[in-house]
Amino acid sequence: GILFNNEDEKEDTSFEKNICRFFMGLFLIFHVFRAEQKFADHMKEKNEASSEFAKKKTLLEQRQYLPIFAVRQQLLNIIRDNNIVIVVGETGSGKTTQLTQYLHEDGYTSYGMVGCTQPRRVAAMSVAKRVSEEMNSNLGEEVGYAIRFEDCTSEKTVIKYMTDGILLRESLRESDLDHYSAVIMDEAHERSLNTDVLFGLLQEVVSRRSDLKLIVTSATMDSDKFAGFFGNVPIFNIPGRTFPVDILFSKVPQEDYVEAAVKQALQIHLSGMMGDILIFMPGQEDIEVRRFFTSLLQPQCNMRLEDLENAPPLAVLPIYSQLPSDLQAKIFQKAPDGVRKCIVATNIAETSLTVDGIMFVVDAGYCKLKVFNPRIGMDALQVYPISQANANQRAGRAGRTGPGQCYRLYTQSAFKNEMLTTTIPEIQRTNLANVVLLLKSLGVQDLLLFHFMDPPPEDNMLNSMYQLWILGALDNTGALTPTGRLMVEFPLDPALSKMLIVSCDMGCSADILIIVSMLSVPSIFYRPKVPSVHCSDQVREKFSVPESDHLTYLNVYLQWKNNNYSSIWCNDHFIHTKAMRKVREVRAQLKDIMVQQKINLVSCGSDWDVIRKCICAAYFHQAAKLKGIGEYVNVRTGMPCHLHPTSALFGMGYTPDYIIYHELVMTTKEYMQCVTAVDGEWLAELGPMFYSIKHAGKSRQVSNILPEYHTQHIQCAFVTLDHKTSHKGQFLKKLRFIYHMKAE
Repeated sequence: GILFNNEDEKEDTSFEKNICRFFMGLFLIFHVFRAEQKFADHMKEKNEASSEFAKKKTLLEQRQYLPIFAVRQQLLNIIRDNNIVIVVGETGSGKTTQLTQYLHEDGYTSYGMVGCTQPRRVAAMSVAKRVSEEMNSNLGEEVGYAIRFEDCTSEKTVIKYMTDGILLRESLRESDLDHYSAVIMDEAHERSLNTDVLFGLLQEVVSRRSDLKLIVTSATMDSDKFAGFFGNVPIFNIPGRTFPVDILFSKVPQEDYVEAAVKQALQIHLSGMMGDILIFMPGQEDIEVRRFFTSLLQPQCNMRLEDLENAPPLAVLPIYSQLPSDLQAKIFQKAPDGVRKCIVATNIAETSLTVDGIMFVVDAGYCKLKVFNPRIGMDALQVYPISQANANQRAGRAGRTGPGQCYRLYTQSAFKNEMLTTTIPEIQRTNLANVVLLLKSLGVQDLLLFHFMDPPPEDNMLNSMYQLWILGALDNTGALTPTGRLMVEFPLDPALSKMLIVSCDMGCSADILIIVSMLSVPSIFYRPKVPSVHCSDQVREKFSVPESDHLTYLNVYLQWKNNNYSSIWCNDHFIHTKAMRKVREVRAQLKDIMVQQKINLVSCGSDWDVIRKCICAAYFHQAAKLKGIGEYVNVRTGMPCHLHPTSALFGMGYTPDYIIYHELVMTTKEYMQCVTAVDGEWLAELGPMFYSIKHAGKSRQVSNILPEYHTQHIQCAFVTLDHKTSHKGQFLKKLRFIYHMKAE
């Protein structure tokens, strides 16, 4: 009310007006809070030009300089004559930014939007920003973007950039995608999981809609495979590239790619050549190490810089998927005069990302890939050599706004003989539970006969269906259940969706909603560099709930809420303010979905045992039991599992007999992420297909020695009870029989 008071209303104390002011204030605060989280708000101002090319030419002249401009009319003609077209062009030819505008200028947006999918969020946001500048409009109006938990579009939007997952979810509500007149699947050579699924779905949509145009673009020369998949459709090649790039290979293999990258970057910086540097590293940890190396070498660097005239200082900027939007946006901003930018990135900077001024690329030759092992249910995030297609994409980053150089920290022989031509498609190496659920909800019954470009292994598909059957999303015949249909509505992993649904019946939906929101953002805690690292660990322990990491997250959020969502409080407790604000936004969006699905929001108060049981109801299949001192083994597989050092249960002196975990990740060893202690009886009650209560025989000796010994203890069905081990085999046999009958 104070916010809206003025001189005329100071004497007015009516209850109705105060209530009105209160809700108006809440409305204003809510929208300010929602706006703070958007990438668009960190990119409101137009980026200043860094390269000579961008400084000397207007946006229109830059557009006309691109190779795609020379073949504009030919390209539009072939699109007009064919429903599906494959467009091949080298990186930097203008495919991503110009193709949408050409379709808009040719009148396609008069009867629907032009959508363009990207495999990565940063690419979708940055390209939308660039196209909005070229069309002289504000981001979010004529040109917008949509990523998970963030929609920057409006009723005026005619060109929409989005991640492929967004288009996949839109197909749930609109199977024929009636709002679109054309769909461009950009960077198809990336072969992300959602892209491969969209290939099969859009092929069917185009067969039903003769007015829809599907354009698949790729920077690699595997276009024949794409054309053959869609029925020998025409291929259009965009000749040439914007600027040449010199490729320089290492003469000998490098033992330490991080150290080699640091040395190469310093050599470039001290050589006096103009232009910014882009370094590709496998993962976030390497980038943090890279920043440590830079800080370590900086004093020496400055001493050497003093000996050179006009040598600019170096500004190191990281970018990776878990980085907050405001920090990601910094790489696109012009560096101060006389300062050279050095951007250290993961493979998210490989595609559709143009940073003005990049003239040098340092390629370590590695990336991190997540490979799922369905037999043990574990994701292994490990470092692998990149493919030749990835290497060419990385080199292309240097030739966007001027002639560039790419320094490859591997030999030419390794490039030709040791690297794969293209990366193994994600659909062949990942958990497919989410995809199976989505396809089932779209009415695809015979999944084994679905038209995949590269079909996943049959065992992987059936194991994913088995996981969904465990969660109650599929029935015994593999058909979608009412619970499964409800799970599809949430843009979450199936187990998290199940947890939200079960929480309503258990009376703790408001608490579980917070936990799910906390699990949907990157890590909220940060550990500063020494000497504050021990202080941050001590502060973090204050939030720890000994029984559960999930409850620790809930405790953090409630404490933050009690402190009026204060940023100062977050900084004092070594918590990422931006991440916590993102949690609020995710919570608000999930709450809207729950209200739409008529799921009541109820809190269980201080009875947190109910919450632990609810978590167990969704993750009972990921249980581990204590074996020895502080060591756990998976109850079903007997595989060793370890508590992560950041877990609330680690080093607390409290080691429960049974725990469930959010996920199992292989790094240096098998670590359980986000752990909660559970009772053995809960596992038998909630997972009867796996577990049962086994009554130990009461002997006189036991009763004499241990009169208070509990004779009931839980045993895993897969390990001890033979009649339970047949559940999975019977289910999979039945599924194979059903699908083979349908195939015949």
